[in-house]
Amino acid sequence: MELVSILLMLFVIFVAAKLASLLFSKFGIPGLVGEILVGIILAISIGDSSIAQFLGLYEIHDGVRSNGDNFEILHVLAELGVMFLLFSVGLETRVKDLMSVGKTAFLVALLGVIIPFILGFIYVDMVYMQGHTQYALFLGAAMVATSVGITARVIKDKHLIDAKESRIIIGAAVIDDVLGMIVLAIVSGMAGSSGDIDVGHILLITAEAFIFVIAVMVFAGKGVPKIHAAIQARNERKWKEDNNYVPVKLNMLAVAIAACFGFAWLAEFIGLAAIIGSFLAGMIFADYAFEWKLEEKIEGITTFLVSFFFVYVGLMVDISAVTTEVIISFVAVLILAIIGKYFGCGLGAKLGDKTTDRNSFNIIGIGMIPRGEVGIIVASIGLGIFGNEFLPLYTIVVLMSVATTIIAPPLLSIAFGKKYKDEFIIQPEDRL
Repeated sequence: MELVSILLMLFVIFVAAKLASLLFSKFGIPGLVGEILVGIILAISIGDSSIAQFLGLYEIHDGVRSNGDNFEILHVLAELGVMFLLFSVGLETRVKDLMSVGKTAFLVALLGVIIPFILGFIYVDMVYMQGHTQYALFLGAAMVATSVGITARVIKDKHLIDAKESRIIIGAAVIDDVLGMIVLAIVSGMAGSSGDIDVGHILLITAEAFIFVIAVMVFAGKGVPKIHAAIQARNERKWKEDNNYVPVKLNMLAVAIAACFGFAWLAEFIGLAAIIGSFLAGMIFADYAFEWKLEEKIEGITTFLVSFFFVYVGLMVDISAVTTEVIISFVAVLILAIIGKYFGCGLGAKLGDKTTDRNSFNIIGIGMIPRGEVGIIVASIGLGIFGNEFLPLYTIVVLMSVATTIIAPPLLSIAFGKKYKDEFIIQPEDRL
């Protein structure tokens, strides 16, 4: 693995992603769509080669594509990118704001899990691969996933983190991830030949997930303000005792980054996604992010890293694996994926808050559609368990995940625009 090759790969991907993002933004389309398409274009083979091969991301031996030396580096940068994206969203999401939409967010997540799972299971078990119940369970689990990183990017670009619909989507996405991990644990437990379920393991994962999320939210809402007040009181007491006293100043950016990594690791350790840990870590600092100027500092890190994530999502599409049968099934699964989340989550919002109007229904329903990297991860687990026999369904899930990722942002941007006019959107620089 040569440094010159790595630097060339980073240069090409970063510049291409930023140019594509700028171009798409000029036409009113979220820039992340351009970044994903860059990944797809890089992976397209022309003859026996592709740009991704030239950049050391892929290798082809005897017609079989495998990961190149630089692929893992891009993968790590992509994971860091989505982690810091969710961390920055957490910085702008206060616990009290999230709790204000708690009931609605829970119903959005619950119906957004149940309805897509049923649709995915029925399609595979009764239409696409009749009798393959275990495959049907995995498609159902992939349909359950929601990639909050995709929607979060649109929300941040529109400067609408404080909108009620945004808080509902963010809250529902956290709950959705917990429920999704439980569904995946159940499905994985049934993937053995006997179909047996390790009930104890599932209950353990469920308990760990809920305890982790609730504990962090309680600490962010109750513990951090008390700690901050205690430090302030101590400094004031010291100043009264000694006018020359200089309080020890922590580098809060370093503390925030350490928390982001620490909570991401802890989330992965207990079976949740790392991005949920980084989001919760951001919430810990939300009440004082403006005071400590964390938002603008983290924004620089996010701007650098997040493009690698969206390019990586595009790279995951293998065009050569697409057949006519796969295309037909992909279209069917895509329609079911959109319908399941749109109506399931929109209905949950309506049941949770009777004041939800048509525009809010659309925003929430569309905002929960992207499957992104979460759906791809579920498909990868299925491929690891069942092998090449699962490859057609794996390809369908990856295509569905990427398609919903591409479709949702422009639709969400339009939906937000119908309710929140640009001239009334508060920009970050407008804050006092």
